[in-house]
Amino acid sequence: MQSPPPATVVVLGTGGTISGTAASPDDDLGYVAGTVAVGTLVAAAPAPAGVRVEAEQVAQLDSKDMGFDVWLQLAQRCAFFLSEADVAGVVITHGTDTIEETAFFLQAVLAPSKPVVLTCAMRPASSLSPDGPQNVRDAIAVATTPGAQGVTVVCAGTVHGSLDVQKVHTYRPDAFSSGDAGPVGYVEEGEVRRLRDWPSLPMSRLAKILAMKAGDALRWPRVEVVTSHAGASGAIIDLLLQERTAGVAEPIRGLVLAATGNGTVHHALEAGAGVAD
Repeated sequence: MQSPPPATVVVLGTGGTISGTAASPDDDLGYVAGTVAVGTLVAAAPAPAGVRVEAEQVAQLDSKDMGFDVWLQLAQRCAFFLSEADVAGVVITHGTDTIEETAFFLQAVLAPSKPVVLTCAMRPASSLSPDGPQNVRDAIAVATTPGAQGVTVVCAGTVHGSLDVQKVHTYRPDAFSSGDAGPVGYVEEGEVRRLRDWPSLPMSRLAKILAMKAGDALRWPRVEVVTSHAGASGAIIDLLLQERTAGVAEPIRGLVLAATGNGTVHHALEAGAGVAD
C-alpha cells in the first residue's frame, strides 16, 4: 500500500522578535527585529513526519510598524494557499506587539474553514534559549490538526482564539491570555488537546479583500483610537475634527474610545466626542 501524500503547511514570514538577532546570545532585549529569513526559522523547527513545509517571506518588519498594506498581502496569500487542495493550513510568523490585531483582522476577512495559525517569540532567534523554534513546531501541529479551522495564535504551547487573545506581559515567554473565555487548547508533545470550539465568524469579507490592489490598502478608512484616563480632555478629538474641516488628504472616518471600567469614559472626553447619556 502506498502511504498518503504529506500534508502541506505554508509558513508566511512577517518579521518580529521571532526573526530578530542581537550582537550577543545572552542579550534578549537589545535585538533588531525582522532580520532572519522565514526559511531559516522553518529549518530550525523540523516538521513532523508526514508534513511538508513551504516558506514564503511576505514582510520583514518589527510588528509595532504593522500596516494595512502588509495585512492585505497576508490576507491575499492566505486565501491563495488555503484554496489549494493539498494545503492543510497556513502558519504566520509575527511579532508580538500587534499579533492580536492581525489575528482578529484575518479572522474577520477570511473566516477560514482551514486553520490559519499565527505564532511568535518573546526571545530573539539569536538567544541562548530561543522560544521561536518550539512555537513554530507547535503552530505546525495546530495547522495539521484534523478539523481545525479559523485563526488562532500559538505561543508557549497554548492555542488562543483570534477573537479573545491579548498580550498581557512584556517579556515572559508565556505572554498571552484569552481572558475569561480561556484558550482553545494546548499543544502537548505535538498533539492538540482542545478545550473549546475553534474560532469562527459567520461571514467572510474575502471577496472585497481579493478585489483590492496593493495601493488600495493606503486608502482604507482612517480610524483613530483615543484612550480615556484620569484627567482626559476632548482636545485630541477637537484636533481630529479640525483636520476634517481643513481638508486633509486622509480625514478621520471613525473614532474608537478605549474606555475604563465597564465602558466608562471621562466626562470631558465624553463631551468632546458628543456622546449622549
